[in-house]
Formats: sequence, C-alpha cells, structure tokens
Amino acid sequence: MLILLPPSEGKTPAEAGPALDLSRLRFPVLSEPRSQVLKALAETSRSEDALAVLGVGATLAAEVQRNTVLDSEPCAPAHRVYTGVLYDALGYDSLSEEGRRRADEAVLVVSALWGAIGFADPIPAYRLSMSARLPDTGRLAAFWKQHLSGVLGGYAADSLVVDCRSSTYAAAWTPAPEDTAAVNVFQVRDGKRKVVSHFAKHTRGELARHLLLRGGTEPATPEQLLQAAQEKWEAELVAPAGRKPYQLNIILPEQP
Repeated sequence: MLILLPPSEGKTPAEAGPALDLSRLRFPVLSEPRSQVLKALAETSRSEDALAVLGVGATLAAEVQRNTVLDSEPCAPAHRVYTGVLYDALGYDSLSEEGRRRADEAVLVVSALWGAIGFADPIPAYRLSMSARLPDTGRLAAFWKQHLSGVLGGYAADSLVVDCRSSTYAAAWTPAPEDTAAVNVFQVRDGKRKVVSHFAKHTRGELARHLLLRGGTEPATPEQLLQAAQEKWEAELVAPAGRKPYQLNIILPEQP
C-alpha cells in the first residue's frame, strides 16, 4: 500500500539539522531534475518579480528569500517540515512505533520541488507550488510528470495506491487506475453532499492515520480499502472510468 499526500502550503523550518543532501532522499534517480528545480527556484526567488511568479503575497517574502539558500538550510524529516490540517490529523509523532514505521515506508509526498519523497526524508522548509512556472522547467506539474511516470510507476508496481492529493499535485503523476483509489470527502448539508476543503484535508489525514494504525493485514485492493474506511465512516466506492481511478467517497454526517 502506498499513501500519496500533497505537501502543505505552510512549512516549519528546522531549528537545527544536516544540510540538504539529495542523495539521502528516496528515489535518488531524481537528483538531477531536483537540482534543476532547485536552481530555477533560487534564481526566481532572487528576481524582482519573485512574489508574482511564485504566486504569494508580501507577507511571505522571508520564505521566498529562504528559497535562495536551501542548500545550506538545516533539514528535518518531511513529516516535521510539512504542517497544517492534514498533517495535524495524521499526527505522526503520536503514532505507535509500528505506525511510524509503516508511515516511513508507505507515505509518499508528491512535491513541486522534490518530485516525490518519503515521509522520513530530510528536507529544508521552502515555498513553491506545483502550479508555478519556473524558467528552464515550465509548469512544474508537466515537468515532474515526465520524470515521475517511470520512477513511481515501477515503484508502485501492483500496490494499492491511496491517493489523498489535491488535483494540482495529482497532475504530476497518474497511477494505474485499476490499482488506485482517489479519496474524496463530502459533508451533508441541508440533505445534500457538499465539498468542504477544510474537512476534506482533515479527513484525509485521519484516513491515513487509521490505515497506519489499524491492526491486521493492510488493504491490498480498493474493495479492501473501502472496508477499512467503513470501520470509521460512511463510505462508498465508485468504479474506475477510463483513466479515472476508483473513487473512495467518505461522507461526513450533517452537523446539528
């Protein structure tokens, strides 16, 4: 089983730690494209129009400035650098020892800067979205798609892929639809299903946590994933259509 997560927008810089070493990241075959993006990001972040190109406001100028010195910034495991609603709900630090071991093996973060990394990979905090377009790389989702397809396709093999990514990051790699379940979250409001971003992120984090902590054999098929999800939520599974994978729909009850 592989659990795919998007990175968080906000990131917590490490107070201390080793400098960046691309050879220590999972999928070292991606070191060259990672270096290319790092260089393009540093050049962009030094430019006068850096904020506009990266799509951020002036309040994030310090984070953009950090992009220019990432090779010397202290690194921490990805599960500590990435923060926010989804990662808080997953709660890596409060997982059991076995749960953390599973997370280190099963969780991949698809990233605009790194392509794809493991949960324990040491990285610095940075500011970059998959929707950005950098010099020498173009749109990052398209850039990474050409590099990730072979690497992740072979790595996933016939594993069940639990896809908790947002659409922006899902564009960077398309797993085999017959082995993949994209996780959607709906909340019932006034008797109708509504998509609510905050609850979707939180529930995806809770689902990842549940899969990492539950006993027994981990799910190996979309149908087994549905059974695991139904241990905590109302859920349904929609069959794949064309290139669209299975859809695991989690339905949250209406709030009083």
